[in-house]
Amino acid sequence: MAKEYNWHRVADADDTLAAEAVITVQDVNGKKICVTRYQDQLYAFAHKCPHAGAHMNDGYIDATGNVVCPLHRYKFALKNGYNTSGEGFYLKTYPVEQRPDGIYIGMEKGWFNW
Repeated sequence: MAKEYNWHRVADADDTLAAEAVITVQDVNGKKICVTRYQDQLYAFAHKCPHAGAHMNDGYIDATGNVVCPLHRYKFALKNGYNTSGEGFYLKTYPVEQRPDGIYIGMEKGWFNW
């Protein structure tokens, strides 16, 4: 069964929202979500690391498309949140859509998203 989302407009269509490999924080329906651009594609992911709660916007994007936690340097794939450095954690990711009227981030319906 496909996931269903509530879509939240976070920026105008012509807004870059995030420069290449720069992590910004957006308020999406009362929740902090990190957004970055990598190879001209927007990605959205959890504000806090699933390991120790560090703020992921204080980390960085590496050359292979991973977001790196600032605290313990755990790496997570931007595309799906999988832990690529082998510790077994998963970083929540959110779909991003660029539409004619703006940029939207999807939050799963029925998911409490805190």
